[in-house]
Amino acid sequence: MYLQKLSLVNFKNYTGTELSFSPKVNCFTGNNGEGKTNLLDAIYYLAFCKSFFNPVDSQNIKHEASFFVIQGWFDVNGTEEELYCAQKKNQKKQFKKNKVEYTRLAEHIGFLPLVMISPADSDLIDGGSESRRKFIDSVISQYDGKYLADLISYNRVVSQRNVLLKQFSRSGNFDSVAIELWDAQLVAYGMRLHETRKEFIKEFIPIFQHYYELITKGKEIVGLDYDSQLSNTNYRTLLQDAVRKDLRMEHTTVGIHRDDLDFTIKGFPVKKFASQGQQKSFLVALKFAQYDFIKKIKAMKPVLLLDDIYDKLDDERVTALMHLVSHGDFGQLFITDTHQDRLAKIFKDTGVDYKLFSVKSDLVLEVKSV
Repeated sequence: MYLQKLSLVNFKNYTGTELSFSPKVNCFTGNNGEGKTNLLDAIYYLAFCKSFFNPVDSQNIKHEASFFVIQGWFDVNGTEEELYCAQKKNQKKQFKKNKVEYTRLAEHIGFLPLVMISPADSDLIDGGSESRRKFIDSVISQYDGKYLADLISYNRVVSQRNVLLKQFSRSGNFDSVAIELWDAQLVAYGMRLHETRKEFIKEFIPIFQHYYELITKGKEIVGLDYDSQLSNTNYRTLLQDAVRKDLRMEHTTVGIHRDDLDFTIKGFPVKKFASQGQQKSFLVALKFAQYDFIKKIKAMKPVLLLDDIYDKLDDERVTALMHLVSHGDFGQLFITDTHQDRLAKIFKDTGVDYKLFSVKSDLVLEVKSV
């Protein structure tokens, strides 16, 4: 699977541009702030129906324009697939495949497997547990539609239960029968989600450790553990024991929506004890493991987006990384960098066919073709 052509109209800083790509490697170079990352985000939109960076669709419309359009033409197992995403101000987003609009955007997730590696991934280490849960969910949802459906239903039930808790707390009246109706749904959805997450992490850990070893040449030992309240306690019991606290806090305080991942290096928390280079290597290994896992499950090579890969990595680790993506079993690659000569040299040395684009404002010029 690979992206053949991309068309943008009024998307972020782009008034209008159309680009054709190599099925292997595509490099966007230019100064910071010129729009390199926006091109990657447009590709991400076509896979996930949303931006990697800004969840408010209307804010991705170019200033003073009233809409944006992203179109992409993909080769999927020899068949051309056309995707269309449009957002008008104050209107519902449109997303179409081969000119047929989806009734539910969730139906599209997983059709185009894709992995994005960005400096923004640092939130997986520095941010709260929500970021790490989203990472788990983003991997599983690309190959398990039932999981995604259960996740959407679970989150809806949590929201509705929270509304009820708030009403009980403020009125002083508590209806145990009403709360039990929502608890039964939380248990049903939550237990299925927990089991799927647990099995995923079990298979994911050795793949992650393998990639970290490749990137760092085995210099450090890293760990990844799944932290869930459901691991040692029955979910229904958890809910019953926490109901007084839930009423006081006016929201559901226990469940799989509180799950987390523990990241360690040499047995210590990555956030506190890893250098910037080690943290970046940890994150890249996570994303490469995500790529490998999805590729095996779906029997299809995802598109790989590498944004500003030199951020916080020394030359040795970048060289190892580029060797890995050039000679490993990867599909189409999009990469950004501020130094055109640096990328050109890397891929010239690897002997891989590539296209090189120069990005300045909303002007994208192809300076080297396959």
